[in-house]
Amino acid sequence: MHAGEPSATVVTLPPRGAGNAPVPPRGGGHITARKRRSPGAAGKAGSGSTNGKAGAGATGGATTTETSLDAGSASAPSSHVLVLNATYEPIHVCGVKRAAVLLLKEKAEVIETGEGELHAEHTALPRPAIIRLRTYAPVPRRSRRRLTRRAVFARDDFTCQYCGDRHDLTVDHVIPRSKGGSSEWENIVACCSSCNRRKADRMPHQARMFPKNTPRAPHPSVFIQVACPRIPASWDAWLGMAA
Repeated sequence: MHAGEPSATVVTLPPRGAGNAPVPPRGGGHITARKRRSPGAAGKAGSGSTNGKAGAGATGGATTTETSLDAGSASAPSSHVLVLNATYEPIHVCGVKRAAVLLLKEKAEVIETGEGELHAEHTALPRPAIIRLRTYAPVPRRSRRRLTRRAVFARDDFTCQYCGDRHDLTVDHVIPRSKGGSSEWENIVACCSSCNRRKADRMPHQARMFPKNTPRAPHPSVFIQVACPRIPASWDAWLGMAA
């Protein structure tokens, strides 16, 4: 089987609210917006004025506003944040800046913090490692999750379900497609290339090859492993309870 690349977990999070200003954190302080001149306005400021409007263009030109949060390097292990639903169920992984926005808007609360802080011009926030949504977010049913090769591997612990090997993995239809087998979670398992060739298009009883674990739709925590292959140690307890 040739499935597509892994996709992000589909979870309905609170809208980003581009038009809403961030709400200050309860502990005090605020985020200061920083204005920058548009390139056009800067160009007018640097050129000579012949009609008396250059000075006005430099100071009254169009501006853009952005909030600066120093979240550190995106390659750092703590650049991912585990998102828990209102029911404390792990459902999603987001970036640290997205987590900061949810916290500032009081749409989420911090469950565990990581190392370091997030700095704005007049505010510093503890770097979140795990946050919890204050409002329940609907989670797609397991059967509706997109089937991908990496998700199958993660569900089966990156282990061939026939011989236990962890190398040269592919996927296998337990009931071959030539025999009417479907491409669904309940009929696909991780399989090494050697076992895949040995089983070929035979039924399990014909090849005398049966999966060690009955294939089924994975728990949402599997998609968290797909989104963040390097799981921080602080997440283990939450993912373990959800498994």
